[in-house]
Amino acid sequence: MRHALRGAAVFAAGLMLATAMSTASYAADKPTLAFVVNGASDFWKAAEAGVKKAQAELPDFDLELKYPEQSSVAIQQRLMEDLVSAGVKGIMVSAVDPKTSTDGLNKIASETALFTTDSDAPNTNRIAYIGSSNVDAGKQAAEIAKKAMPNGGKCIGFVGLLGADNAKERIQGMKDGIAGTKIELTDVRGDDIDQTRAKKNVEDALVANPDVTCMVGFYSYNTPRIYEALHEAGKLGQITVVGFDDDPITLGGVKEGTIAGTVVQQPFLWAYQGMKMMAAYTKGDKSAIPANKLQIIPTVIIGKDDVDKYAANLKAMAGK
Repeated sequence: MRHALRGAAVFAAGLMLATAMSTASYAADKPTLAFVVNGASDFWKAAEAGVKKAQAELPDFDLELKYPEQSSVAIQQRLMEDLVSAGVKGIMVSAVDPKTSTDGLNKIASETALFTTDSDAPNTNRIAYIGSSNVDAGKQAAEIAKKAMPNGGKCIGFVGLLGADNAKERIQGMKDGIAGTKIELTDVRGDDIDQTRAKKNVEDALVANPDVTCMVGFYSYNTPRIYEALHEAGKLGQITVVGFDDDPITLGGVKEGTIAGTVVQQPFLWAYQGMKMMAAYTKGDKSAIPANKLQIIPTVIIGKDDVDKYAANLKAMAGK
């Protein structure tokens, strides 16, 4: 216990020192803008590339992408409050759970320019949302399922944060898209962005639901975990898989035909366009803010024949 207390004290002191140093740095250097994600995932690597490209075009700003220590409302809020204390001029955030974070997000919005991405918080004082229409993305997932299962089937979905708007809207969009067909989405299991748990959810579903004919990965890492669990169970290719986003495992499965298709978002553009919009806003230029405060970046269905072209376009955008 004594060692644990000493370790906690050292950690706290280090955190305070880091915050103080960060505050001094922000105060002395160029204005800083931060892109705050909702949890650790390879999905955000494309956003990192978008921030990097925006940085090259915004030499008068320092741009950062920040990961919370855990996918937690409280931890994400603390991270944003630390950034505000350090003097950041704007934050773009993928809120972990917007519906339970209204007060916290409004607190941030009262102290710095607040934008949202990925999962909107429309009931807050955020300036604008830049990201996907998650309802439309869910409907596109339904299109993949309908094409792959013309005779119907029983689907189970997997997602990181069941309470997040992006999850709820994708699920609702898919349900709307399969309405009137013989395809059912019977259950959706959450994992709180714990990838070990995500894979275990798939393994448990295979045991509990031997009649399942379709699995849907609603977050970027869910489809790879579905792929791995089905491969290990010897059921890859026997169960229709509908994916989201462009993890290399997902794209590989689409190309080989074991994943029916995937709905890809464009986090590179969220970050690139979003950081430029935020920079302009903090300099007093509000002309880029849409009247409805929504900047929708379309999602795209990627099928077997689209993978190579999509991957080439992604590299070109990132300047690789």
